Amino acid sequence: MGNKEQTYQDIMETAFKMFSKKGFDQTSLTNIATEVGISKPAIYYYFKSKDELIKTLFDTLVKDIQSVTLIKVENMTAQNVKELMYDIGEKSIDRQEKERSFNQLFNHYILLASRDAYYADQLVRIQHYFFNTFYDALKHAVQINAIKDEAILIKSQVLALLFDNITNYILTGMELDYKKIWKEAVDNTLRGIE
Repeated sequence: MGNKEQTYQDIMETAFKMFSKKGFDQTSLTNIATEVGISKPAIYYYFKSKDELIKTLFDTLVKDIQSVTLIKVENMTAQNVKELMYDIGEKSIDRQEKERSFNQLFNHYILLASRDAYYADQLVRIQHYFFNTFYDALKHAVQINAIKDEAILIKSQVLALLFDNITNYILTGMELDYKKIWKEAVDNTLRGIE
């Protein structure tokens, strides 16, 4: 990695850490530059403003969320529907439990969305992505005759709502067996249509 690419990466990683701990309002570009070991004007080579850095970091987080929650329906068979559903939840739970700063930072974006339409719209898009991910997976399961076509829209919404809310509970530090909860939700959602 070249020096410019490494500096860019250092800025992004430092912004991630500082924003997750202190929030956007309590973290300045000067704070980030000092931590990275560059001058504040040097940050402007990479980002026109603090807002651009915040947006770039958000867009990176969204891509990361989408990669973790991707269900490859082409790998789905009648025998592995549940396992694929279990896997998406378990991967996400593992990540969230190990990287609590991710959730902390994401909550700062939720707060930002209350006063900035761009982030409010993006959060709605993420919610739709969750719904569509589960709906597309269940539709495919119907197409390959793995499950019956009974209320799969509602069932996919139940999974998406629980999937998203597990994140909130992890952030609170509440000690629950999130993987068992997720498996139970998948089992109950698919029960009767398998």
